[in-house]
Amino acid sequence: MTGPREGARDILVGIDPVRAWHLCLAWAADEAQRRRLPLRLVLAVPPRHDTRRADDTPGQAALRRAGTERLAEAGDWVRARHPELVVAGELHGGFPAPVIAGMARQARMVVLGSRHLGRVAEVFSAGSLVVPVTAQAPCPVVVVGDAEDVTRQPPYLVVGVDGSASSRAALAFAFDEADLRGADLRAVHVWQPPQATGNDGEAVPPAQRALMSEATAGLSEKYPDVHVTHEVATGHPVEELARAAEHALAVVVGRRGRGGYTGMRLGSVVHGLLHRAHCPVITVPTG
Repeated sequence: MTGPREGARDILVGIDPVRAWHLCLAWAADEAQRRRLPLRLVLAVPPRHDTRRADDTPGQAALRRAGTERLAEAGDWVRARHPELVVAGELHGGFPAPVIAGMARQARMVVLGSRHLGRVAEVFSAGSLVVPVTAQAPCPVVVVGDAEDVTRQPPYLVVGVDGSASSRAALAFAFDEADLRGADLRAVHVWQPPQATGNDGEAVPPAQRALMSEATAGLSEKYPDVHVTHEVATGHPVEELARAAEHALAVVVGRRGRGGYTGMRLGSVVHGLLHRAHCPVITVPTG
């Protein structure tokens, strides 16, 4: 995978103070165990809406107590699952998205649960984490909305390939993840024929197939135990990648840089997969 930034030593997982956290926490704990990294549980307590109310301080104190109890419960659950894992819980004041996005600068990976909000709600909900953290984190972000499919043998991951710098970063991560898990890797490139031809059955040009071999050549040598297949699909990237990942452990895609005045721009493929894929979605930043 892409080398960790200086000081990046653990896997960070956001704990929801209200909703179930077991699915994303199980994924994060298992990944920390595989990578032999500490696990950091983070819960953020947002400020009250009306800071002029006299009962704000007691209210915040109650929220912090509840958050502390939630973190302790999650920590005990992880230790029962992986007794040897190093686990730390941190309670922070502030809105969850900026708190976790800021802490991601010192993390190897961030793991979040998904509430399967609609696209508009995902962007504008005060409690939304997925879009802002995925857009801003400088490390891989894993969004766990559905459980891994462990019934398919051999197990496999899917990685999207388009020849860009971001897809090269995704490939490096996907090979490393497949190697850790002893899983196969399906490298998928989606070709969209020029609209001017009007021919959906047009043959895939040889250059599109050559792109796959060139992209994976060095990584196949680095990870000789990973069985990788090259697949070129024709259609819409979101639909084709989601279809390929229907029974996958996860789908991995590259994530381009931040942009826009909010710093929350996401590529259409990444955003689409966050809502369409029925497996964990791992987005990997360039560089």
